[in-house]
Amino acid sequence: MTNSVLSYDPTRHYDFTVEDVEYRRDGTRSWLALMYRPQGAGPFPALLDIHGGAWNNGVRTDNPAIAEGLAASGVVVASIDFRMGGQDPYPSSLADINYATRWLKARAADFNADAATVGGLGVSSGGHLIMLSGMRPHDPRYTALPLAGAPGVDGTLAYVISCWGVLDPYGRYLMAQEKGNQELMANHERYFLTTDAMQESNLIAILQRGEKVELPPALLIQGTADVGVPKGMVENVASLYGAAGGDVELALFHDMPHGIAGWSPSEVTRMIDRVKGFIAQRLSTAVAAS
Repeated sequence: MTNSVLSYDPTRHYDFTVEDVEYRRDGTRSWLALMYRPQGAGPFPALLDIHGGAWNNGVRTDNPAIAEGLAASGVVVASIDFRMGGQDPYPSSLADINYATRWLKARAADFNADAATVGGLGVSSGGHLIMLSGMRPHDPRYTALPLAGAPGVDGTLAYVISCWGVLDPYGRYLMAQEKGNQELMANHERYFLTTDAMQESNLIAILQRGEKVELPPALLIQGTADVGVPKGMVENVASLYGAAGGDVELALFHDMPHGIAGWSPSEVTRMIDRVKGFIAQRLSTAVAAS
């Protein structure tokens, strides 16, 4: 970790540019990262942003408020597209996210970013994916895509942030089943294929069974009026993560629902400020320990 991260002051303001960059190509398929780049001396901390969409839908341009808010404070944000359910079931998206993490580290200097600071943030199903990627950065299924020219770069993350993440896909599947939500059940089935896979990738089950995982510092953001995830899920994950030795913060936002579209502007601002403060604290703590 270099001392340059100490220059990250979440109260500062930067102009930033936004541009698409190809981060991966597979034959005729091209995978893009929407890069939000602060304009300043830098180098800046960097973050990988993972969209939601029940593991089957969504694109890199979703929910720009968080990416724009972070970029304006001096964070390089890479919002990526990745493979999803149907044609590409689990764990395809995890392989893409791990690859994108390594790509962002290897290319950090090109974006005036510090490779040692790369963290991750995800919303809804993306919150599940980024937490899973942060906890299993060396899983051979997730590291399956080689990165040319950077064989020594790994997929570890400096920190992870889940925003109303579906951290228990099996529990959410049972919830959808109980409510008769056929569309939501179908999304789970298209991506995970089996309930066994939902449990294999379930953060609660992973922590309960004592699987050997990485535990990067984690911020779990959750609205108290969120009926899109099982009741008590995020509190359970936070408790288990902490008991396993992880540094975890649970940030509850009163009366906020599932998805930023339903949040009040003031709570969106407060949430983004909480994210910025967490990043600043995690990076400064890492520097002090190095």
